Amino acid sequence: MKVIDINGATASLSEYARNSGREPLVVTDGGRPVLALVPLDENMDLETLSLSFNEEFIGIIERSRARQEAEGGIPIEEVRRQLGLD
Repeated sequence: MKVIDINGATASLSEYARNSGREPLVVTDGGRPVLALVPLDENMDLETLSLSFNEEFIGIIERSRARQEAEGGIPIEEVRRQLGLD
């Protein structure tokens, strides 16, 4: 991961994008991260990227994981039976 302070960021955005390779470029302001330029591959769509920053979606996932941890899940055999796949 490359890190550059905003005051030292003298190249154009397109130059940073072209030269970042396959690793994120984190821009800091006084040592504090303020943004990241993250490379996308052909397997990541914009919806996936958007959801990874969506607080409501992240909350749904966190609550689902907590519920599964507390209550357990449904065995795959039961899922298959309920869907008529056995």
